[in-house]
Amino acid sequence: MATIRLIFKALLALLMVTAGIGHFLNPDFFLKIMPPYLPFHRELVYLSGLFEIALGISLLIPKQSQLAAWGIIALLIAVFPANIYLYQHQEIVPASPSVHFIRLILQAVLIFWAHCYTKKRTP
Repeated sequence: MATIRLIFKALLALLMVTAGIGHFLNPDFFLKIMPPYLPFHRELVYLSGLFEIALGISLLIPKQSQLAAWGIIALLIAVFPANIYLYQHQEIVPASPSVHFIRLILQAVLIFWAHCYTKKRTP
């Protein structure tokens, strides 16, 4: 069971790092989904990408793993308004409404997934 847990932790870390890199490789996508009421769009896109990369890497460092998992949860909650904005303005990224809804649900799944690593496990 510990091996499966480690594999899923590594997958979450990889997902976070990959998503974070995406903020730098394709910032225009993330800029489009930023709610207009937030300031400093470009800076927030890069900052959230930086945090995704840092938290993903930190999740794999045993002494930082729990804190990183809580950080991932906080980050996912912080970026949730962008996903809601995208759902409300589906013309930004043309797709079926169900695809946009699944994106919202996926956010909850990621939060649950990260929460699995917030508790210290004893061998």
